[in-house]
Amino acid sequence: MKKYKVNVNGTDYEIAIELMDGNAKAEELKSAPKAAPEAPKAPAAAGAGEKVTCPMPGNILAVNVNVGDSVKEGQVLMVLEAMKMENEIMAPCSGKITSVGVTKGATVESGALLCTIE
Repeated sequence: MKKYKVNVNGTDYEIAIELMDGNAKAEELKSAPKAAPEAPKAPAAAGAGEKVTCPMPGNILAVNVNVGDSVKEGQVLMVLEAMKMENEIMAPCSGKITSVGVTKGATVESGALLCTIE
């Protein structure tokens, strides 16, 4: 499975594509060069980490996380009301919440920083 980030009209989306032919996958793995060992990560600076941004303008109905909370990938962080629909904003990765940029009842624009996960 390969993950890609795609930008459509200024909005970033993460997509995953799975290779369905099992034989091609085995051949690809045999011929693929081995990756170099990953370098150790430097300590993160304040505000560093995965930024969760607002996908569309709307109102924040609920904020389910606080700074310092541990979250798992796919966990609902917030509920956004947009176009008369409730949209769940989910964690793109597991980690710890390092900042929360909105409160319940706030009006947000597309691309606004909602929170940061480290």
